[in-house]
Amino acid sequence: MSLVEEGADDYTQDGTVDLRGNPVRRSKRGGWTACSFVVVYEVFERMAYYGISSNLVLYLTKKLHQGTVTSANNVTNWVGTVWIMPILGAYVADAHLGRYWTFIVASAIYLTGMSVLTLAVSLPGLKPPPCSAANVGDCEKASTLHLAIFYGALYTLAVGTGGTKPNISTIGADQFDDFDPKEKGHKLSFFNWWMFSIFFGTLFANTVLVYIQDNVGWALGYGLPTLGLAISIAIFLAGTRYYRHRVPAGSPFTRMARVIVAAGRKWSVRVPSDPKELHELDPQEYAKKGKFRIDSTPTLRFLNKACVQTGTTSPWKLCSVTQVEETKQMLRMIPILIATFVPSCMVAQINTLFVKQGTTLDRSIGSFKIPPASLSGFVTISMLVSVVLYDRFFVKIMQRWTKNPRGISLLHRMGIGLVLHIVIMTVASFTERWRLRVATEHNLVESGGQIPLTIFILLPQFVLMGTADAFLEVAKIEFFYDQAPESMKSLGTSYSMTTLGIGNFLSSFLLSTVSHITKRHGHRGWILNNLNASHLDYYYAFFVVLNILNFAFFLFVAKLYVYRAEVSDSMVVLEEELKGLDRVHNQEVPVTQLCDR
Repeated sequence: MSLVEEGADDYTQDGTVDLRGNPVRRSKRGGWTACSFVVVYEVFERMAYYGISSNLVLYLTKKLHQGTVTSANNVTNWVGTVWIMPILGAYVADAHLGRYWTFIVASAIYLTGMSVLTLAVSLPGLKPPPCSAANVGDCEKASTLHLAIFYGALYTLAVGTGGTKPNISTIGADQFDDFDPKEKGHKLSFFNWWMFSIFFGTLFANTVLVYIQDNVGWALGYGLPTLGLAISIAIFLAGTRYYRHRVPAGSPFTRMARVIVAAGRKWSVRVPSDPKELHELDPQEYAKKGKFRIDSTPTLRFLNKACVQTGTTSPWKLCSVTQVEETKQMLRMIPILIATFVPSCMVAQINTLFVKQGTTLDRSIGSFKIPPASLSGFVTISMLVSVVLYDRFFVKIMQRWTKNPRGISLLHRMGIGLVLHIVIMTVASFTERWRLRVATEHNLVESGGQIPLTIFILLPQFVLMGTADAFLEVAKIEFFYDQAPESMKSLGTSYSMTTLGIGNFLSSFLLSTVSHITKRHGHRGWILNNLNASHLDYYYAFFVVLNILNFAFFLFVAKLYVYRAEVSDSMVVLEEELKGLDRVHNQEVPVTQLCDR
């Protein structure tokens, strides 16, 4: 009898299944064994993606002969598309194919785009002839055919990442059962180590691959990331037998639209004071589908009208309480999502203006020349160190004070990251002012020549950006995953990526707008092809003000935010364990004092 009960307890309780739809055992699938394949995949995939994106602005400038504003905007527009496409990938996964098969199809598209892109930078006939003129405006421009093939490959790659990005991290998090306190505890650390793997792959791209692109050739520099992507896909497929999967629950957009339409149609209907009078399905109905029933909450009360029974059973006029609460959970996150647009815009500067600044400085260490984009490696190193320190020390210290299994709440962690972004742009503005002053002192403003300052003066802004990522970016991914309903996890994860997409589009908009406005009435403008004659210090100071205003907005919406209820009591168990450890510690103190006597 005990063996039967033990076997039953071994099955996951969160609705996960194998690829054939059968229930799965914790001892056979999931956990860190399955996650190891996912994490190693991410190391190689991030190497591939950042092998392209980190140095893209210099390829557009040096090989396709585009100006500062044009090349920077083309990079941010493409990166914006890369981070917006996950909404589509999340929809396909949650509504139709499931996360695993969506990921597989998208990976094939991704690899195709990378392969064509490698050909585009390798074959002489697919790019304009080399040009050594100081002003790229004097060089022969890329033809329509050149641009069509190059950008066609880039945006094919973007479509592919739309299916991989929102699903791979979600697949990883799905390997831990929320109903098992031990596995729930592992999930709390998962996103820290997930980001660790991301930045480990990024570090290789920002150092080795960038060096190869600048000093050996773009063909090999793009060929290696393509090979890395193929390896990463093979690694992921090798772990298939260990993965847990979630069954697609239907279109999240349709379910949310039904709630909003039903509530609008019944805008004059009074919501009963007793939530039990609202329409809800039997618990057995949810159990059959591996879903979880959610109790009614008083927030966004207007939407509760959607589940007031008026005699009709049309899905566009009557929704269950759980369906309404799922919609509320997704809508409640939107103000927090908006508050992350500005810091995502700051992140976009790493591979655009920060890199362009590096090209004007002394990059020599003896006979070795540092590729400007390699400074992004310090973002990665700072991030790696910060994540380890955060997970191994900061969390444990804060747990004793707050009794929160996470150490501090996700919104507190995000808030610290937002403050660091204010500091980053302040440092960047003063550093740029220093660079411009030295350019003036050496009469290098008009010529745009190299300034006798080491490229390492830019180091503080890169290092601080990595530290900010350890707080904001990790918390952002975990927050949108954790707060999304169980049936909309891919869509929730796509929120964290959408913010990066919109941040990049915002960067393009601000760069073009500020460049245009500051050139009015005969002024030279803040952002020119010649950075020595530009005023990036003013532009960065503008970002400081923008970040301060955004932080004030974040404080306002964070104070109003209501965390969703946990579907299991695992967090309560972990909190009680922390309180129990604290009580044991407090009881040991008098004993120690007696021994000392």
